Amino acid sequence: MTETTTTPARRQHGPMARQDGNQTPEQRFTGTWWRCSAPACWNAALEPTPELLAELEAQGRKPKGTITITHTRADGTLLEGSRKGDGVFEIVRPHRFWFGRSLPGVLFIRNSRDKRADRWTIRRAAEALRAAGWSVEIDIDEDTRRSFAQAEQDRVERAEERAERFDEYAGNAAARSEGHRGEARRIAQGIPFGQPILVGHHSQRRAERDQERIDSNMRKGIAEGEKAEHYASRAAAAGSYDAFRNNPGRTLRRIEKLEADLRRVQRNLDGAGAQGWNPNHPDHAAELNRQKQELQEEVGYWRHVIAKAEADGFKVWSRDDFAKGDFARWRGTWYEVLRVNAKSVTVPHIHNMGPVVTKEGNRHNGLTYTLPYNELAGRMGGEEMREKLAAAKAEDGSG
Repeated sequence: MTETTTTPARRQHGPMARQDGNQTPEQRFTGTWWRCSAPACWNAALEPTPELLAELEAQGRKPKGTITITHTRADGTLLEGSRKGDGVFEIVRPHRFWFGRSLPGVLFIRNSRDKRADRWTIRRAAEALRAAGWSVEIDIDEDTRRSFAQAEQDRVERAEERAERFDEYAGNAAARSEGHRGEARRIAQGIPFGQPILVGHHSQRRAERDQERIDSNMRKGIAEGEKAEHYASRAAAAGSYDAFRNNPGRTLRRIEKLEADLRRVQRNLDGAGAQGWNPNHPDHAAELNRQKQELQEEVGYWRHVIAKAEADGFKVWSRDDFAKGDFARWRGTWYEVLRVNAKSVTVPHIHNMGPVVTKEGNRHNGLTYTLPYNELAGRMGGEEMREKLAAAKAEDGSG
C-alpha cells in the first residue's frame, strides 16, 4: 500500500491518506482513492483512474469536478455538487437517489434519515460517478443524529403539512369537478328535452358539437370528483397520523416489539447472537451500541406516551387483572377466560359468534385462541357476567 500525501482532515476522523490499490474486501474500491486511518472508517475520496483521465484528454474533455455524498442519521444520505443538466441525476437514479422540494439543489436517498448508512448503495453510486469522470468524496458520520422525540415531532409536523396540502388539492379538484358538471348542464339546458340530432339539417354539426362537449365535461367532472375524493382520503389519513401513532393499544404492541429488538441487540453485543455480528470488530461494536442507545431512547419515549394515556384513564391490562372464569372483551365480544398466561389469556376460539362466548358455548370442538393483553378492551368477573346472561335470558323468556 502506498501513502504519498494527505488531504485535509475529515470532520469526524483524521487525515485521509492516498491509497493505490490493495483495498480491504469491505472497501472494494478500485484505482486511486483516499481514506482515513481509522480502521472502522468508511469514508473515501474517489478520483477518476489514470486510464479514464487519459481517455478524457484524448477526447478533448476535462474532468467534471467533485461530487460529495454525505450521510448522517440526522439528515440522511445527501448528494451535493450537482447542477441541473449535468447528467449526475441520471447516473445516480438507479442507485435510489431522488430530488424534492424540501432540499433544492440536493439529491438524496429517500427514507434514509434516522437510519444506518446504506454503504453498498453509496459505494455503487460513487463508482458509477467516477466512471463518468467525476471525483467523489464520501463522508459517512453515523454518530450525528437527532433524538427520537425530535424525529417523531418532525414526522407529526410533516403529516400536518400534508393534511393541509391535500385538503387544498381536494378543494381545488372539487371546484373543477363542479365547474365541468355545471358547464355540461348549461349546454344541455339549451337543447329541448328529447330533441334528437336532425341529420342533414343545418343544426346537425352544432348539435353534435354540443353532445361532444356535454360528454367531455361530464367525464372531466367525474374524473375531478374522484381526484377530490382521493385527496380528501389522503388528507384524512395524514390528519390522523398523530392519533394513529399514539393509540395506546398500538403503542403497547410497538413497545413489545422494540423490547424484543433490544434483547436481540444485547445478545449480539454479548457475542451470543446468530446474525453475523462480531462484537470484537470496532465497526460492529460501534453500530450495535448505537442501535442499543436508539432502541432504549425509543422505548422510553413510548413508555412516556403510555404513562400519559394511563393518567387520562387508559387501562393497561396484565395477568394480575384476570383469573380463570373471568371474561375479557376483545373487538366488541366478551370471551370467557380459560387460562391466564404471561402475555395473553386463552379463550374459546374467536370464530364463535355472539356478543358473549363461554366455554360451554364453544362450537369449534374445544378449539381455543389466545388474546394478548395489549389488545383487550375490558374485564368482567365470571359471576357478574353469568348474572347478566341469566337476567337477559329471563327477560327474553318473559317477553
